[in-house]
Amino acid sequence: MSQKIEDYALIGDCETAALVGRNGSIDWLCWPAFDSDACFAAILGTRKNGRWLIAPTADVIGTSRRYLGNTLILETRFETKGGTVALIDFMPPRGKASDIVRLVRGVSGSVKLRMELVIRFGFGVSIPWVRRSEDGSLLAIAGQDMTVLHTPAQTHGEDLTTVAEFEVKAGETVPFVLSYGPSHLAPPEPIDPEVALQETERFWKDWCRSTHDGAYRDLVMRSLITLKALTFAPTGGIVAAPTTSLPEKLGGMRNWDYRFCWLRDATFTLLALINSGHTEEASAWHSWLLRAAAGSPSNMQIMYGIWGQRRLLEWEAGWLEGYEGARPVRVGNAAHAQLQLDVYGELIDAFHQSRMAKLKLDDETWALECAVLNHLAEFWDEPDHGIWERRGQPKHYVFSKVMTWVAFDRGIKSAETFGFKAPLLHWRTLRDAIHRDVCNRGFDASQNAFVESYGSKLLDASVLLLPAVGFLPTSDPRIRGTIAAVEKCLMRDGFVLRHDPREASEEQQPIEGAFLACSLWLADAYVLSGDLDKAQALFDRVAGLANDVGLLAEEYDSVARRQTGNFPQALTHIALINTAHNLSTARQESEKPAVQRSQ
Repeated sequence: MSQKIEDYALIGDCETAALVGRNGSIDWLCWPAFDSDACFAAILGTRKNGRWLIAPTADVIGTSRRYLGNTLILETRFETKGGTVALIDFMPPRGKASDIVRLVRGVSGSVKLRMELVIRFGFGVSIPWVRRSEDGSLLAIAGQDMTVLHTPAQTHGEDLTTVAEFEVKAGETVPFVLSYGPSHLAPPEPIDPEVALQETERFWKDWCRSTHDGAYRDLVMRSLITLKALTFAPTGGIVAAPTTSLPEKLGGMRNWDYRFCWLRDATFTLLALINSGHTEEASAWHSWLLRAAAGSPSNMQIMYGIWGQRRLLEWEAGWLEGYEGARPVRVGNAAHAQLQLDVYGELIDAFHQSRMAKLKLDDETWALECAVLNHLAEFWDEPDHGIWERRGQPKHYVFSKVMTWVAFDRGIKSAETFGFKAPLLHWRTLRDAIHRDVCNRGFDASQNAFVESYGSKLLDASVLLLPAVGFLPTSDPRIRGTIAAVEKCLMRDGFVLRHDPREASEEQQPIEGAFLACSLWLADAYVLSGDLDKAQALFDRVAGLANDVGLLAEEYDSVARRQTGNFPQALTHIALINTAHNLSTARQESEKPAVQRSQ
């Protein structure tokens, strides 16, 4: 049985990532990249679908874990009656091969342990051919994939599993190194695990910096490290999560593949990186956006693969029983072909924010923006599938329309600020027309709130972003009314739902957990309203859900009191970084002495 989602921790090498459970089992890993097939898929099935367990054989009377400082090196301590051992897990920054290093260190006494390595390529279905090399390493090969295990521990085969039983005393270390390589090439050369540990620690300590110095500096730094870990280093693309099909509702069917890069997250991501001083990563993300969106604007998608791939075909891995029975397990994401108008605003806004932050932009950026806006001018008033990728009939979603307003607004601002040639009169006319259209058709006077879509009575948490993107100020009574309506209808147990629960039947309630990014968007709205105490309380509530190593999933089931959805979720950590920055900045401004007006 899988562990709770919050019982996992993340390790990675900025090209792929693995989830390590509190019990010492790596239950998820896609090799060699985020979007590759999984070779450990136990989190979506059973141990027979692939895992790598190292744990004491005796009863464990205490378990604790932590990251070693500001790194992605995980230490899990197991306490038994006979002694204590530390399991140190990490993935060195990618060299010639991709490696997972596991060091078992004796802390006190003497502890007997068991290692079980179950490799199953192809999302837990392909059993490899295993043989021992002349140097004593173990090769596992199936199709295009190969892994090599190096360890001084004696191993043997047992029920299609590589097993080692060994003992560690205080001061001793037993290393295990598993490396990946294409099966048609020579096996990867072994690495020195202790040197790799030092190099990995140096890599993360050299990278870690943040301009945020508020009360949640450690949690913000952990979120930044997580964001870096979800960055595909060769291209700069950032995946929404390293997992697929962790359910939005326990036992439900809302299970999606998030191992891709969403344009929806573009501006949020950029601001989180810029405000934290990581301009190199911000520039890499901007460059990825430019390459991914290049070509005809009519072919622009809502998401792309880590290399910028456009075809992300969706299929179901029917042999996997799903996380706690939540099926189907999906690979790929059919939503990539949807029309979502909000991504045009995200793209243009991201480019504008890049310029304002003085990032060096490609000379072709403005030409692409003009082409995108010229295309958007032709169909901004079409229905779409919205920011949440609804799979029903398209609608005139309010947030989508607002983001088309953002697209023209930021295009105008960039042209005015930086002296670019543009059809400003035409763009201003369109911007004003969209604003009137949203205010006339997307606002429900009976609820005094902006709603999900034109003509609907349902609310949608995405409208909390209207003041943040500058569509209307929080002083506007329509925005105040919208915030009040969200508090009344979309809040459950102190957190914000993204969908209006009134749309679901009693049998479907609740359709998913509270959406953590939306909860932080409400905190941002409070900040803009000047209600810092209310914003702080909501931020603290969300931050308090982070697991023992500071990681957050997409959603939170307040009834089961568990994290749900893909994990760790980039958008949640991005929202946490941005809200922490907004709160810190607002507090600093409020504490400044008042300036005396000259008489």
